[in-house]
Amino acid sequence: MSSIELAGIPVEFIFFACTLLGIALFHSYTLPVALGGLATVTLYKLAVTGFAHGSGVAGLVSHLAHEWVILSNLLCLLMGFAILARHFEKSHLPVILPKYLPDDWKGGFLLLVLVFVLSAFLDNIAAAMIGGAMAHQLFRAKVHIGYLAAIVAASNAGGAGSVVGDTTTTMMWISGISPLDVLHAFIASGSALLIFGTIAARQQHAYSPILKNANTHTRVDWARVGIVGIILVAAILTNVVVNLYFNAAADHFPFIGVAVWIAILLTVGVRRHDWEIMPETFKGSIFLLSLVLIASMMPVERLPAASWPTALGLGFVSAVFDNIPLTALALKQGGYDWGVLAYAVGFGGSMIWFGSSAGVALSNMYPEARSVGLWLRHGWHVALGYVVGFLVLLALLGWHPHAPKVKSTEAVVEQSVAH
Repeated sequence: MSSIELAGIPVEFIFFACTLLGIALFHSYTLPVALGGLATVTLYKLAVTGFAHGSGVAGLVSHLAHEWVILSNLLCLLMGFAILARHFEKSHLPVILPKYLPDDWKGGFLLLVLVFVLSAFLDNIAAAMIGGAMAHQLFRAKVHIGYLAAIVAASNAGGAGSVVGDTTTTMMWISGISPLDVLHAFIASGSALLIFGTIAARQQHAYSPILKNANTHTRVDWARVGIVGIILVAAILTNVVVNLYFNAAADHFPFIGVAVWIAILLTVGVRRHDWEIMPETFKGSIFLLSLVLIASMMPVERLPAASWPTALGLGFVSAVFDNIPLTALALKQGGYDWGVLAYAVGFGGSMIWFGSSAGVALSNMYPEARSVGLWLRHGWHVALGYVVGFLVLLALLGWHPHAPKVKSTEAVVEQSVAH
């Protein structure tokens, strides 16, 4: 059965919009609102429209069977990287950073540059969590909301031009699109970093300056640094190996998430993992998974004609709508400049705290970030940076669409790492 429409808008989208509005208004109850929205959309699909893979309970089961790899990987990454971030913080490495960073606003800016660089070859969740852990030490646990938004933006911007830095670019890569065809996204994301990074660093310096006098007697716990390295290497190598050699199996098993947890379990005897953070991290993770699952049920069967205005708009849509299905649709449609699209859908989610998995992960560390109003009010520079970066890329290189280079019609649509 076709979807019911109100003013030409499918009811599913209205339910999703109401869920997002509820999260914005009742940020102290984000998990119940998200779960309520998921239940509402699921019941509507069961009773009225059915799912992409069938109707009724059988359709729901088929839909969950199709989505479980993405959801499992995301859950494992969110939980695992929370442990990673805690080890990094307890390694004392962030404590000695002030000795090497300027003690004015430029120190905060260089920290964002570091997050940007890390995210080019790490998962953006890991980069954001490492950045959050460093900021916690450098600014005496007083981190401005605008600076938190900038950490998320830097983590998403850094992965925009790298096929191993973000889910969306990885999807393009395994679709047959050359890594060189997304590389120019760094022009846009680097330009955006100059905008939001400078403003956010000045916000943070005015709010809580960088810790000037690092403890010169602090010793780095290299065992914890080693644990961080082992977890990251496990995630990166698994991502590369699966994409290169086991692409057909990637849709059927959460390889990356499992690899991260194998690394965690193998290092359990090196240093104690902070298991006590798991309950709160789990709650934040379930919140994100609820939104991703709702997004997967939306009837997004078509996109406007491929063009740079469409790509620009998709960046704003990505702030409230999972960018994995958006990218999948664009790959099927073809006709995009893949570097422009990679920047738009990869960076766009930074404009709202729940718009990317990096934002949700960081909000587990800083619960005060779970306010759309505060995020937009203090992190306005992220949206400004997005538009400026997009226009700089167009002005320098223009719009050069490519025909799709998909290896097979169904091989790639969704992959396993975070938004």
